[in-house]
Amino acid sequence: MAVSRTPSRGGAKAAKIAQVSWREPRPAPVVLVFGPEEVCAERAIAGVRDYLRAEDPALEVTDVRADDYAPGTLLSLTSPSLFGEPRLVRVSGVEKCSDAFLQEAVSYLDHPQEGATVILRHTGASVRGKKLLDALRAGTGDGIEIPCPAIKRDSDRVDFAAGEFKAAKKRIAPPALRALVSAFADDLTELAAACQQLIGDVEGDITEDVVTKYYGGRVEVSAFVVADTAIAGRYGEALVALRHALASGADPVPMVAAFAMKLRTMARVAGNREPSRQLAQRLGMKDWQVDRAKRDLAGWNERSLGMAIQATARADAEVKGASRDPVFALERMLTVIATRQPFGE
Repeated sequence: MAVSRTPSRGGAKAAKIAQVSWREPRPAPVVLVFGPEEVCAERAIAGVRDYLRAEDPALEVTDVRADDYAPGTLLSLTSPSLFGEPRLVRVSGVEKCSDAFLQEAVSYLDHPQEGATVILRHTGASVRGKKLLDALRAGTGDGIEIPCPAIKRDSDRVDFAAGEFKAAKKRIAPPALRALVSAFADDLTELAAACQQLIGDVEGDITEDVVTKYYGGRVEVSAFVVADTAIAGRYGEALVALRHALASGADPVPMVAAFAMKLRTMARVAGNREPSRQLAQRLGMKDWQVDRAKRDLAGWNERSLGMAIQATARADAEVKGASRDPVFALERMLTVIATRQPFGE
């Protein structure tokens, strides 16, 4: 489907530019890819390129650095060539652009070239280029913005991975999704690559056994696997998993954070008899998170849950500097949680 790139003009007040998902990018005379998440930005930029190349394989692609910019470059690269091929100009480093680029880019918004698409990549790391961003977002010229916000929270990573499989029309079981995200909790690029590997390699649905087969070494040392094992009451297994994780370089601070997150979820769900979907909507959670918390609560009561939360709070303070021995603090917390008894009893 062809995309019109003729800029709208006239006396009517220009509308603010459209916000487009990085998963469904499309071309426009000017495309702002804004935000710190490089994985999403790379997908968006590649998506625009693929869209344009599907329209015309003769697409000319050029890369420009906004912080090392030669005056006149933007107009030169976007101007029609002898044979009229479509042009894609990818501009990186807009957050540290030179004065020359800023001036020419703002002017370009008023007179975008027919058949040209300009992608402006701004990480949001600074306010440099604000004049350009404000002009584009106000609707000066025909443009769109593709937000790429940081993906830091565990729930955001789960949503990201789930989106990868949904986009590929591939089903993944909730426990498998949880295990996969836990295995790559520190690197979104690796998580994205792992999702694509499973999508490409595995026929049929993706189960927890499949994830373990592919990434078992990483899953074994995951903080969430240690927490799951301890919460299930498998003390010896949990202690071995903890020591394996620490020997593999796991940081005690996120290890405690994983326990705290799971216990907080259990506490929020405990005592509620509502259906999972209704409870999830009320608590702002996913259905599978509620179902998992309900399963985790088997064998727990108000006393043992409160004791576990207190032990985790103590360990959190100790691994952040209140104790000289963070490993002992972790083992004491794990013992309380896995045995559901005060330490030493």
